[in-house]
Amino acid sequence: MKKLILLFVVLYNVNISAQNQEYSIIVKDIETLEPIQNATVIIMKTQQILLSNEEGKVTFMLTGGSNVQVSETNYEDITVRWTSLNGDQKFVIYLKSKNNKLDEVVLSKESQDKILQKLVNNSTKKISISHRQKVYVREFFMMNNQYSYYNDGLVNFQFDKNNNATTLLVEQNRSYGLLEADVSPDLRGYNLNNIMENYSNFKYFDPLLDSKSKKEYDFSIKGHSKNKDYYVMSVTPLDKAKEAIDNFEIVYDPEKKLIIEFEITVTPLNLDKVEEKTGNGDKNLTKSYVKVAYRWDGNDYYFLSSNEEVAYDLIAKDKPKKNIQVRNSFVTTEFTKQNFTYSDSDVFKEKSLFNKKNKILTNYWDLSGFTATEEEKAIIASLEFKM
Repeated sequence: MKKLILLFVVLYNVNISAQNQEYSIIVKDIETLEPIQNATVIIMKTQQILLSNEEGKVTFMLTGGSNVQVSETNYEDITVRWTSLNGDQKFVIYLKSKNNKLDEVVLSKESQDKILQKLVNNSTKKISISHRQKVYVREFFMMNNQYSYYNDGLVNFQFDKNNNATTLLVEQNRSYGLLEADVSPDLRGYNLNNIMENYSNFKYFDPLLDSKSKKEYDFSIKGHSKNKDYYVMSVTPLDKAKEAIDNFEIVYDPEKKLIIEFEITVTPLNLDKVEEKTGNGDKNLTKSYVKVAYRWDGNDYYFLSSNEEVAYDLIAKDKPKKNIQVRNSFVTTEFTKQNFTYSDSDVFKEKSLFNKKNKILTNYWDLSGFTATEEEKAIIASLEFKM
């Protein structure tokens, strides 16, 4: 009997091992052999969505085999058959640049601000269907150029079209590092519900949709330099602008009238125009960067990923000013139109994962849709040690 039990345990473990294996993919440019960041990798069998990191790398768990679909705005889409990968657990997929090189100015009878208004209206309409997204969230916090805190989590956002609201449930999360006691709570992370709603209703474009925007910004449209199907709208502050400091670059599909991605930056030159504040608790911006991507899969249009960085000097009475930097990343790993059931007690109502006790059931961060680079892993490990 003991031998039979031992045999069963051995066979069971072998079976589990055979069923679940971890795989890695590196996405590279076929000509330069450089890694491609922010390439979207879809595991066709499970429909899991992955995003390549700075090293061009994604990792995932898979039972058996699956074809893999890879896409990036500047490259030709490719679907790779699992059999061509020879069953290797680590392999490289090469993408070919579209090399369209068409960046001519686009002429239109309609004003650019009106075009943007239509893009925002149509994109909001397409994205606002009731749906659920599983999203991996992570956040690095720096004080005076030293990493002080880190959190990440696997969360579910449920969008209710009728009430135009989101419900947030946290599956797993972890927080590492210690902050000084006198750092105010509003510095401890982004409001997850607010930021996700901003991505869905394109709140970032409000300054450009204001009736006074033409007095503050210059609009121009060109063909995308590498993708003939897309246009790029650039919006920059005028020299005479009184308030505008953000530079916008918006990639969109002129046929579908959908925003594909946008980037917002503040140049040092524009920051120099902002009058410095000196009051206790004031914040003087030193850096601001936002990049958000969306996905159209032929049926659904939804938020895909984001990276945000903000830095500012915090003025404190009778103390040296502190430089605060927060770097936040989102990546959608699953999208579905099916709702989930939950009780009110399950809903996460705090602003940030900073406020939630650690709940670690699996190594979800290794298979989250976004793979940490070696440098990022070292930062996280150093903060974990503090705990």
